[in-house]
Amino acid sequence: MTSYGQFCPVAKAMELLDERWTILVVRELLLGSRHFNDLRRGVPKMSPALLTKRLRTLERAGVIRRTEVGGRSVYTLTDKGEELNEVVDALSAWGIRWIGELGDADLDPHLLMWDIHRSMPIDRWPRRRAVLEFTFRDVIGKAGSWWLVVSEGTPQVCDFDPGYDIDGTVVTDLRTLTEVWRGDIDWRTALADNTITIMAPAEIRREVPDWIGQSESAAVPRPA
Repeated sequence: MTSYGQFCPVAKAMELLDERWTILVVRELLLGSRHFNDLRRGVPKMSPALLTKRLRTLERAGVIRRTEVGGRSVYTLTDKGEELNEVVDALSAWGIRWIGELGDADLDPHLLMWDIHRSMPIDRWPRRRAVLEFTFRDVIGKAGSWWLVVSEGTPQVCDFDPGYDIDGTVVTDLRTLTEVWRGDIDWRTALADNTITIMAPAEIRREVPDWIGQSESAAVPRPA
């Protein structure tokens, strides 16, 4: 860790937290990721080697603990780490209010679909197994098609056809769905201007926006 050579508590905290990716790893742990592969899906552009290094640093600092369960490493936040929840929430709210512009490099279908699947309101989905297909018009190749499956209250995101009957298909571009998820625009606006099209029976079309919802950041007030 880099030392700022200051007694200031902010400086001391940032000696640990301002290393690249560190606060995002903490964010993933706060959101419930416990295994290495789940953490990787939340930071898909971070190398496995660097993730391993950051986890070791956080463990040495007493922010996380690592245990072995069934031969797999399980990472959990300590009380010290849980206190960072308020820090991450504050950064998220500040970022959505004041650093709102998204460049093309910020758009990532893997991260978007992973975040949607773990945060969407499962209680609004049907009690039966339900499947939504997502097609990104502007994403070339395999990453342009995704499936969300909810069965018995358990969500799953797939980058391959799971082979189940499809309830509906959401056709859009990556930027639009990202902006809807963040709360930059709402579902009604995107559907009205046809930047999102839902191909499904009428009763399903009406329900899909409630099935997906928006991220917590959508509730953050924005400057006029």
